[in-house]
Amino acid sequence: MYPGSRKSSAYDRVSTMFSPDGRLYQVEYASKIVEQGTLGTAMAYDKGVLFGADKNVTSRLLKPASIEKIFKVDEHIGAISAGLVGDARRLVQLARKEAQENKMYYEEKIQVETLVKQLSAIKQLFTQYAGMRPFGVSFIIGGVDETGSRLFETEPSGALAEYSAVAIGKGKKEVMVSLEKNYKEGLSLDDAIAMLLEAMQKGIGEKDKLDINRLDFAFVEKGKSFERVSKQKLKAILGKK
Repeated sequence: MYPGSRKSSAYDRVSTMFSPDGRLYQVEYASKIVEQGTLGTAMAYDKGVLFGADKNVTSRLLKPASIEKIFKVDEHIGAISAGLVGDARRLVQLARKEAQENKMYYEEKIQVETLVKQLSAIKQLFTQYAGMRPFGVSFIIGGVDETGSRLFETEPSGALAEYSAVAIGKGKKEVMVSLEKNYKEGLSLDDAIAMLLEAMQKGIGEKDKLDINRLDFAFVEKGKSFERVSKQKLKAILGKK
């Protein structure tokens, strides 16, 4: 039976209580928030990892730069969130702290997988104790380290998985269908941007046009720091489609 039904009412008050059919309803509710979040997607390309996000600017009075969707975690790691922005900022703050402490203690950049596992462990902790609620946010975390280009998704439950290309938020299903059909290894940055733009159009639907003002793109390459893709470059590639 679905969360919100009479059967679930006795088991959804705390995140630590399993229902008779083995479900944690508070964690499922957190996942529902993620599904309502704005679209974010990323893929590995020949030199690194590309991130693309839809800010979904709903008012002409709203300044797009004030909407945080893609985060710089460290020079070699970026992240996209879907869900509660406040939860995302808090977890990004913790991730940045982990990255800086690793650099200070070991005099080397933290590996992407190590950081993702530490962040996922924090998420899982908040599903295990009474008086805590799960973080209502999923992340795509990617970067380049000595093991190569790495790209992960983390869920409110603390689960994680590695991908070549992935999407989160509203429209995820349509984007993943497009990526699964078209993705291939060894794409250039420009080709990767074009592919993400095409996939994101599928995600937001045919009724809405991709608008440069609502898009945020960034990338990480080996030997280079986290960098935003300029609006001019996005406009030029979007104009070729």
